[in-house]
Amino acid sequence: MSVITDLHGVSYSVVLTVYDPSILKIKGLIYMFITRIFYGIAYFIVLIWEIIKATIDVAIRTVNGKVDPVIVEIPTVLKRPVSQTILANSITLTPGTLSIDLDSEKQVIKVATIVPRKNEEVIPFEPYIKGMLE
Repeated sequence: MSVITDLHGVSYSVVLTVYDPSILKIKGLIYMFITRIFYGIAYFIVLIWEIIKATIDVAIRTVNGKVDPVIVEIPTVLKRPVSQTILANSITLTPGTLSIDLDSEKQVIKVATIVPRKNEEVIPFEPYIKGMLE
């Protein structure tokens, strides 16, 4: 008799857990939290990798003398000022690039690079910042 009662109680708990809106809200928050942690870790790994690649590139260009400095305006999809600031700081941390100006309203970052590059090459970590903070 107690096994049947226990199974009934367990099944009722599972149904309540799955269909109770407050539990689903908690599950959503936990999922969002874990997702943001994943994007934060991925951002950190990509940032470190880009810094290593850029350091090697700048060292080679310093020896070769193949430098053609240029200033470009890069549009960003990030809407929050804190996200845009982290992106600008990440650009500055990467050797060979420097954030000069950030216009939060127009969502544009003015960047100085030692050689002309595509926007995606200057801000490869933008999707990770978006997933982490937006």
